[in-house]
Amino acid sequence: MMMNPGSNKDDGEVSGQVGHRLYLGMDFGTSGARFVLIDKQGTIQAQGKREYPLLYMSEETMDWVSSWKKTLFSLLEDVPVSLRPLIASISIDGTSATTLIIDSTTGEPLWRPFLYNESCPDALPIVKSIAPANHTVCSGSSTLCKLVSWWNSDDSNKEHALLLHQADWLLWLLHGKLGISDYNNALKVGYDPEHDSYPSWLLSQPYSRVLPSVKAPGASIGYLQEDIRTQFGFPKDCVVCTGTTDSIAAFLAARATQPGKAVTSLGSTLAIKLLSTSRIEDARFGVYSHRLDDKWLVGGASNTGGAVLRQIFTDEQLEKLSEQINPMEASPLDYYPLHAVGERFPVADPKMVPRLQPRPESDVEYLHGILESIARIEAKAYSLLKDMGATQVDEVFTAGGGAKNRTWAKIRERVLGLPVSRAIQTEAAYGAALLALKGAQRDIDIP
Repeated sequence: MMMNPGSNKDDGEVSGQVGHRLYLGMDFGTSGARFVLIDKQGTIQAQGKREYPLLYMSEETMDWVSSWKKTLFSLLEDVPVSLRPLIASISIDGTSATTLIIDSTTGEPLWRPFLYNESCPDALPIVKSIAPANHTVCSGSSTLCKLVSWWNSDDSNKEHALLLHQADWLLWLLHGKLGISDYNNALKVGYDPEHDSYPSWLLSQPYSRVLPSVKAPGASIGYLQEDIRTQFGFPKDCVVCTGTTDSIAAFLAARATQPGKAVTSLGSTLAIKLLSTSRIEDARFGVYSHRLDDKWLVGGASNTGGAVLRQIFTDEQLEKLSEQINPMEASPLDYYPLHAVGERFPVADPKMVPRLQPRPESDVEYLHGILESIARIEAKAYSLLKDMGATQVDEVFTAGGGAKNRTWAKIRERVLGLPVSRAIQTEAAYGAALLALKGAQRDIDIP
C-alpha cells in the first residue's frame, strides 16, 4: 500500500485531477468523523469532516448509535455529487474496543454501546481466569471484558444477541450482511490473528455464540445496498470492505510499509507503533501486536506527552521557547514528565509520580529538559520492544500535534539516533481509503 500521498486539500475542496475510479475511507473518532476520497495513486480528491450531533435518549444519556448513523449518512451526503459515480469501494475505521451488542435479526442495539475508554472491572477477574496470562483481553477496557459484563447482567437478552464493533456496525448499514468483523477490531475480544481463529479457551465459553465472523481488513464483504446506492448516486459495482481500528488506519496513512518503520504519535500522550516481523504480547507493559498482512504492528502508549506541556506552557510559549533551544546540545535535566500519577509503558507503574523538578530559572532550559526527557522515554520504549523480540526500529515517522515542533524532532533524532520525519498523511480516514483501495484491487469474491 505504498502510495504517493498527493496534496492535502482543505475540507470540502475537490481536485480537478480525477482518475478513473476513486476509493472512499471514513474515520469515526472520539468526537467526530471524517471522509477522504483518493485515486489509485493515493492523491486526495475530496475530504470533509462532521462533528457528532448531540442526540440524547434521556437528559443524561447520549444516543451514540443514532449519532454515528446520522453522521455516516451526512458524510455520504458531503461527498461531491460529481465524484460519487466513480467510487469503486468503501471502508471505515472506528475506535478500538467500542462495542455494540445488537439483535442478530434486526441489527438494532440491545444495549447502549460500550465506549472505547469504558472499563468493566467487574468482568476482569472472570476474563483473567480463562485467558492466558498477560493476554491483551486482560484489561478492564477490552472488548471481552465488556462482553462478559453485559452477559452477566440480569436483564441481558441473550437469545438473538450478536457482538459487533463500531466500524463493523457502520459497515453493516452499507452492505446489509450482519455478523462480520476484521481481525484488527476483533483482537481485543480474544481473536487470534496468527492462527486466524478464535482460541479454544474462548470458544468453550457460553457467550462465544455472539462473536462475529472475522475477515482480513480490506476484504470485500458485499456490494453497497441498492437503496443507499440509488439515493446517493454510487455505481452498481461499489464494494464495501472490512475496516480496522482508528490507530491502525492512522499508521497505514503514514505509509510506513517496511519492517523497522515506526510511527510515534505525539498527542496528549505518546503512542508508538512499530512494523515488525515478530509478534509481541505482554499486558504487563501494555504491549500488543496487530496483524498487518504477513507482518505485525507492535505498539504501546506512555502517559507522557503533550498534556504535560500544556499544563506548563501556552502554545505561543512553546513555539517561542522552542526556537531558542539548541537541539544539538543534550539537556542535563532528568525528568519523567507525566500529566498525573501512573505510567503504562515503557515502565508499567500505576503509582509512578511525575518528576518535573528541579525547575531552572530559564524557561528555555526547562522546556529543553522536558522535551529531552520525553525523547528519552520514547527511546526507552523502542529499546524495550527490541528487547522483547520486535524488529529493531530504523526510521520514525511522527504524527499528532507534537509533529509540528521542528526543534523537538531534532532532539528526538539525536536521542533516538534515527532519522525522524513528519508523516505526510496522518488522517485515519486516509488509511481507511487505502484499505478500500486494497479491497478493490483484490479479486472480488462476493456471494
